[in-house]
Amino acid sequence: MAKEEIKEEKKFEELVTELESIVKDLENGNTDLDDTIKKYTEAMKIVKICNDKLANASTAVNQILQENGELADFEISE
Repeated sequence: MAKEEIKEEKKFEELVTELESIVKDLENGNTDLDDTIKKYTEAMKIVKICNDKLANASTAVNQILQENGELADFEISE
């Protein structure tokens, strides 16, 4: 299983914790250039996965189950 697939299986909160750890490492400034680039690249991959998870969650929350069992966008009638 590829490393990206494993990350996508992690929970959102786990990914945020991992991202925070990478940011702390980068803020320390104690890493060499090559390691910094690797960490930055890894962080950007995590950000993309988190963004995708948030978009999917937003879509799910904004839908309701209709009486016929189909999902439809939630709309407020005034």
